[in-house]
Amino acid sequence: MKILVYGTGGVGGYFGGRLAQAGHDVTFMARNESLKAIKENGLIVKSVNGDFTVKPAKATDDISEIESPDLVIFGLKSWQIKDAAKHLKSIITEETMVLPLQNGADNMEKLQEVLPKKNVLAGFCRIYSKKEAPGVINHFQFDPEIIFGELDNEKSERVLKLKEIFNNSGFKGIVPDDIHKAIWKKFSFIATVSGLGGLTRVSIGKMWQDDYLQGILKKTGLEIQAIAQAKGVDFNDEDVAQLFQFIGNQGMTATASTQRDIMAGRPSELGNFNGYVVEQGKKLGVDTPVNEFIYRALLPMEKEARRS
Repeated sequence: MKILVYGTGGVGGYFGGRLAQAGHDVTFMARNESLKAIKENGLIVKSVNGDFTVKPAKATDDISEIESPDLVIFGLKSWQIKDAAKHLKSIITEETMVLPLQNGADNMEKLQEVLPKKNVLAGFCRIYSKKEAPGVINHFQFDPEIIFGELDNEKSERVLKLKEIFNNSGFKGIVPDDIHKAIWKKFSFIATVSGLGGLTRVSIGKMWQDDYLQGILKKTGLEIQAIAQAKGVDFNDEDVAQLFQFIGNQGMTATASTQRDIMAGRPSELGNFNGYVVEQGKKLGVDTPVNEFIYRALLPMEKEARRS
């Protein structure tokens, strides 16, 4: 399969690397030092499941150099994918599948604003990885998974073929019965812990141990449930109970990547998490006071990070 990986960080670098290792024709969109390092040294992946190097690795920063792909995997941040999709328009065909793996609940909606609906799949991933250095990816925990599906949950031929490709490439491909429910289950966790973590500057475990902060986390999650249900997603009380249990099981050193971005003064996905909940609440007539406080309290820092 001819695959374009758009963004070669911890997510795109790992999954694209595994697909290239399995023999697929993978091209990496990369920039600056990462592009230079990949061209010179290949893509180096350090993994708890076995280190490997893709060399030579096809990499470019020029979309005009890329032949029309069968699959595009987005390894960017949520707030970057709409602009990236605009660059793709010149090379995709009617058969190209576009798969977003970002955190967030509306990535496929953003893509549909730019690309034909038939090109877009819904999806996300589970992986603990990071870009350790230009051209070097470190996968340090968890057996990686890509969870994806058609927007209407049809078990289509292309989705089942893609699932088989993923499972034969060293990571798990999962096609759930309801991809939207699956997306909101992950979103509810990451949006609940990220913003408050950015405010408190402590781990998820430490927040959960504090009765007051645990209450804030729960109110945040319940507001997210209300938004999901208002949008017609089957995010029920059992799902919320599982969410709180999962948060409670996080370690005393665990932090979310968006929290780490906020603490480091980097541009983050704040607007795609708590900001999105607030925006949808106003649109749907659902009150989200806790999410709005977290979002508004962090917004000046986010604006400063983007200016710098």
